[in-house]
Amino acid sequence: MSSSSGEDRPTIVDVPENRYDDAIHHLKWNFFADEPLNNAVGLCARGESQRELERHCLLTLKQGYSRMLVDKKGAIVGMALNGIQKKGEREEAERRLDELNDEKFKMIFRLLYKVNEKVDLFAKYDVDELFECRILSVDADHRGKGYANMLMEDSQQIAKNAGFKVCKADATGAFSQKVYEKYNFKVEAEIPYTELDESVRPAPPHQALKLMVKLLN
Repeated sequence: MSSSSGEDRPTIVDVPENRYDDAIHHLKWNFFADEPLNNAVGLCARGESQRELERHCLLTLKQGYSRMLVDKKGAIVGMALNGIQKKGEREEAERRLDELNDEKFKMIFRLLYKVNEKVDLFAKYDVDELFECRILSVDADHRGKGYANMLMEDSQQIAKNAGFKVCKADATGAFSQKVYEKYNFKVEAEIPYTELDESVRPAPPHQALKLMVKLLN
């Protein structure tokens, strides 16, 4: 499955297994260090490996719902890491988190789990699975061209085609939140960053961690 708009526009395609390493490379240079919570706690420098985060991304890639935006030469200029969350999985993930040694990674994911504890989406929408938009990333040299919107539109279609009723995102930054708002995602719960210690608080314009949801027709 692929989509394109204009001869010189990049194309959105599935992420085959033989490009998982390329996908992780893109994220290491364009997302890991820039993501507001990662940046605030100093999780990793640009281009630096981060074992737990890379493992999280690889597991998501293996679920088969992620997409990449590639130019004519096949270089990745953007990515949408999409995954599936099943009922009961977050609680199990929280237990596994306690076994890790990376305190900065644990701090970030505890916050993500905390905002998800505020509302039971499975009960509220009577579903057993949620489609998760986990990471939306565009190469630093290609931002401001509407590529995040392309990836968001595509991800929604992927979710619809797969029969999902609810699409969710743990939106940590002002820019991703703006994209989700454009596509009518609603805030179900949030944690204002003013509630966090100053040493781990994302800088403006980022104001809150938001659990955002959209119902799919």
